[in-house]
Amino acid sequence: MSERGVPEDTLAAVARGGADDAGGLDPALLGDFLSIVVDAVAAGRLLTRVDISRFEGVGRDAATQGVALRALLDLFLSAAWRLWEHLPEVMDAAEDPSGVVRAGQAVLRAADDTVAALTEGYQLARRELVRAEVSARREFIDDLLTGSRDVAGLINRAAGFGLSLPGPHAVALVRADEPFADQSALTALLERAVLGSKADADALVATKDGQLVVVFAAPDRLAVNEVVDSLIAVLPARPGDTSVHLRRVARVGSWQMGVGRPHTGAAGVRASYDDAREALELGARLGRDLAVLDATELLVYRVLLRDEPAMRELIDAVLTPLLAARGGASPLLDTLFEYFSSGGNSAATARAMHLSVRAVTYRLARVHTLTGHDPDDPIHRFTLQSAVIGARLLGWPEAEPASER
Repeated sequence: MSERGVPEDTLAAVARGGADDAGGLDPALLGDFLSIVVDAVAAGRLLTRVDISRFEGVGRDAATQGVALRALLDLFLSAAWRLWEHLPEVMDAAEDPSGVVRAGQAVLRAADDTVAALTEGYQLARRELVRAEVSARREFIDDLLTGSRDVAGLINRAAGFGLSLPGPHAVALVRADEPFADQSALTALLERAVLGSKADADALVATKDGQLVVVFAAPDRLAVNEVVDSLIAVLPARPGDTSVHLRRVARVGSWQMGVGRPHTGAAGVRASYDDAREALELGARLGRDLAVLDATELLVYRVLLRDEPAMRELIDAVLTPLLAARGGASPLLDTLFEYFSSGGNSAATARAMHLSVRAVTYRLARVHTLTGHDPDDPIHRFTLQSAVIGARLLGWPEAEPASER
């Protein structure tokens, strides 16, 4: 029997009933809550600081054990109302009606203080757990993308984040005007979109250097397309995008996505990440304002840059005469680039550059005159196009080595 006359077996039965109400939680989580309430009712007092501190600790422990806050509070509140009918003050109500009122006030105040203490302890613990999880995720992403030597350790840690690294994975990298944050609502939406996509993929969504990084299983091209489409569906509209976006999300300004090629293993994730970064860099050099830049589709540009000295020789041999044109080489280079991009269509080139068709044909004729290469001749076109792309990639003539000027 407790100090104030409630039998111990009754308190145990009340605890079990409260635990059942809370979905089968362990009644031991209540600790000595029921005895404390019985004593507080008998003494007509509030919970002491020691009591409140104790329940803050219970809230912390429950959070670390993965107990839901709603279930935890249900346990204590259910136990409190189940205890009510067993209190001596309630059982003796006929003899002392005012005692019931005092008991009701004491129970309500005790329950109120307990719930506040449990919630505060629980929330503090959850914040600590979230900070630790974010820190662990960031550390894992950094190690994964920078190439940690502890491959076995990476594979073991990856399992904790839902990744099975031995299989093929790809990386999507989203760069925007406004940086992405780990705990932002948009990042959470993007993560749910990827994990809920139809791709048969495990995935990890994180941020690195203000950019969104998505590591996902890529067993085939369909899986890659599914993830990319899921991201595009959630990302805000890009400037100039006239399509309808029903979901309201934080604006990030202009954004662009680089998609790496699928590779296998932990080293493969890093390789795909490098692919995605390079795709974004190549897109910027080429002036490609596409929403998605796929490394697979840009392989030819990597081939062109693989032998930079040979590319510079080609540029020097083919394009250097354009430097003598009035206004410099840039207007003619831009015209050639748009002309080749449009498949040799002068009208489309004129629209893209806001010029007249006559101006475009004049510039193409000047290129022919200065270089001796005809943009409409199949053989000459290949040479010119390769040189023009190389110039874009190397920043010629603005980035021409000083020794060659």
